Amino acid sequence: MKVNKHHHKNHKINTNAKQLSSGIWLYILRMKIYTLFLSIFIFIHFLGSPFSYAVEEPAETFTLKHAVEMALKANIALKISKEEANTALAAEKKQKTNFFPTFNATYQYEYIDEEATMGTIVTGSQDEYTFISKVTQPIFTGFSLLNQYKIAKLGLDAAKINEKLKRLEIIFEAKKMFFSLLKAQKLLKISQDTVTQITAQKEVAKNFYEVGMTPLNDLLQAKVELANSKQELISAQNNLEIAKSNFNILLRRPINEAVNLEDVLNYTPFEHDIDYCFEMAEKNRLELKIADLEIEIAEKEVRLAQKDYYPSINLEGSYFKRGTEWDVNGGDYIYDPEGWTIAAIASWDFWEWGRSTYGVKEKQSRLSQAHYQKTETLDNIRIGVKQAYLNTLESEKNIATVKEAIEQAKENFRINKERYKEQIATSTDVLDAQTLLSRTTTNYYKALYDFKIAKASLYKAMGQEVME
Repeated sequence: MKVNKHHHKNHKINTNAKQLSSGIWLYILRMKIYTLFLSIFIFIHFLGSPFSYAVEEPAETFTLKHAVEMALKANIALKISKEEANTALAAEKKQKTNFFPTFNATYQYEYIDEEATMGTIVTGSQDEYTFISKVTQPIFTGFSLLNQYKIAKLGLDAAKINEKLKRLEIIFEAKKMFFSLLKAQKLLKISQDTVTQITAQKEVAKNFYEVGMTPLNDLLQAKVELANSKQELISAQNNLEIAKSNFNILLRRPINEAVNLEDVLNYTPFEHDIDYCFEMAEKNRLELKIADLEIEIAEKEVRLAQKDYYPSINLEGSYFKRGTEWDVNGGDYIYDPEGWTIAAIASWDFWEWGRSTYGVKEKQSRLSQAHYQKTETLDNIRIGVKQAYLNTLESEKNIATVKEAIEQAKENFRINKERYKEQIATSTDVLDAQTLLSRTTTNYYKALYDFKIAKASLYKAMGQEVME
């Protein structure tokens, strides 16, 4: 019986070995078949779509300068202001032509139903052709031509300044969009890091709870904080998408196109005082120059309205030909077939029931409005400069303050995590430390990019085109 049992045992081992060997060979065969079919599939798929594996080119990386240049190139409002300048230039050239003589030509055919007669004698033809060429030169128009030309010239100057003003506005908008997008990217990264860290804390709390080291409320609190951080992450993602869309729209790119920016983490403190800012604004702000031009235009319009106080004098010269045929070369009964005249014509509307006086008073009121508007513009500029100056100082101070607190918040978070692992601190301590770190980091990047935006706003308020 023992021999039989031993023999049976050996037989069972041999059978198992054969089955194992057969299984291994079957597995190897299956793997070879699978590899073969996979290679064929990849080969066929590669032939069918040869371009599907092409490496995509990385999205264009924008520097601040590049973004501003692209915005200036693409902006519709700037193109409109350039066309306004072209319109004003054409109007100025058009007004200039009024100083030169005007040439006119008239060709006339006249048919009379009966021949002109004197008794029984025919004195005129029924058909008469007339050609007249005339030249008119204004001599004196009550200074109206001169003032109209000066108004058109001032309008051209105003249009050019408006174009520069629009350029400054676009530069500021490009800077604002650029730094706002950088801020949104940083806040998204902070939200992602927060979710990752709270997720890790939740796993630690879960493990501690499962082995009975911590109460259930630690785990529940971690889950609640994780849910809140995920909501904040979604909000940060949406804010980033909106910032990208605004940036693309400003540069007239497809609204969903990818955007890569060169980060700008360094900053230069603003070292000037408020009096310097006021001085630069009053010197450089284009709105004040436009206000001065509007005052000059209003003054010229007052003088233009006074033109009816004077007579107008024109010099006219004409040359004529008459005839009974189309070639106006004389004919029967044409006694003066050709000739010329020169005339000086003076005209004066000396009584219009006060129309000229009321017109002058209207323009004088417009002039007063222009002076008041300049004063109001200057007040608004000073308010804007002071607000931008204070915002710049506030953000600059916040940068230095919060930057020091970041390292302290990081160390506080690290210590609380270690204390929690040693069961010296609670989950609340860790989550509070994480919240403090996230808030401090968020405040730092907000202060940094808000400082850059505020500084760009201050340069705009001072009328300076500074790329920084």
